[in-house]
Amino acid sequence: MRSPSAPARGGDNVGHVSEYQYYEFQALDRPLSRAEQEHLRAISTRARITATSFVNTYNWGDLSGDPRRMVERYFDAHLYVTNWGTHQLMLRLPKQTLKLPTVQPYCLDHHVEVSTTRTHLLLDMTSDDEGGDWAEGADDSLAALIGVRDELATGDLRPLYLAWLSALAAWELEDDDEEEYQACPEPPVPAGLGELTAAQSALADFLRVDGDLLAVAAQTSPAAPKKPVRPTKKELALLIAALSPKEKDALLLRLALGPEPGLRTGLLHRLQGGAGAPAPVTGRRCAAQLLDAAHTLRAERRRRAEQERATARAQRLTALASEAESAWQQIETHIATKKTTAYDQAVTLLAELRDAYAYTGRHTDFQQRLTRLREANRRRPGLIHRLDRRDLR
Repeated sequence: MRSPSAPARGGDNVGHVSEYQYYEFQALDRPLSRAEQEHLRAISTRARITATSFVNTYNWGDLSGDPRRMVERYFDAHLYVTNWGTHQLMLRLPKQTLKLPTVQPYCLDHHVEVSTTRTHLLLDMTSDDEGGDWAEGADDSLAALIGVRDELATGDLRPLYLAWLSALAAWELEDDDEEEYQACPEPPVPAGLGELTAAQSALADFLRVDGDLLAVAAQTSPAAPKKPVRPTKKELALLIAALSPKEKDALLLRLALGPEPGLRTGLLHRLQGGAGAPAPVTGRRCAAQLLDAAHTLRAERRRRAEQERATARAQRLTALASEAESAWQQIETHIATKKTTAYDQAVTLLAELRDAYAYTGRHTDFQQRLTRLREANRRRPGLIHRLDRRDLR
């Protein structure tokens, strides 16, 4: 996501002021050639470039290249983070591992987009929060997120649904057209939304997925199947031996033709009988129903939290009222020191004691005791001023 004011020219653009931007690209399926690294160096003279990565941080200036083009041509993953609230993750997958029709139902507005090249599918997921939700340690984020790429390649669609939920919450903030929410169908619901993997939890945090919205979505999500046990070397040998000569020849030919993204994953999937993530269930709700249910859940959670706080306060006031004499002694001890900090402590405890007396129906007793305390300390203006400021008269 380039700044609109950043011109497309060679080298880093230093004419655009930006407080913080972090760009990271990773090549996973094949290393970059020397010529490709040199081409990337022409895009940025300051980036850290290796055979598998491109990383740069900007506090002044901007990346002159187009990140989408860079992913299409060189990289399999891209992370972009700014201190004005943009979180963006792009993933490139071979077309044979993730099909365009599978992804399209999860696309929403500009927050979840998909495109294709001749050989790959490009998934673009973005969360914007102008409130400045800036995560420190952005250089660790992609390592935590990258696992969702393999999950998508093996048929686990939970990352797509999480991205859709993030987009839905953002869409609600940008548009208040109820009819549009009613007309927006829920995409297929993958299994296991109630028990995310570590990479998926990291993605939910990165895209700022609302916890209540996720809890509502998970209500119709089947339980995730148990992860298949990885076959041993001996078991793999037996499985390979069972392949027909024609299948083995085809695999060897593909291997001889050069690195093929997803070949190992596809082979293991084939050897294990094609067992993968279960098919998602058809989404039966619309966006409006999900948002309304999340609002109800959030209101109920807040009501319970307020009730718990009120209960805890009542217990605290009751306990303080039962130990009132000890509290008065502490107050007098604080005042006797004639120190300003001790005066503050005395007044804070008095305010709590007032509430405790009121809660137990003894407000008159407190007022009489307070009047005597004020009279005994009328020549201490610092204390009297503090009592007046807290309305302890």
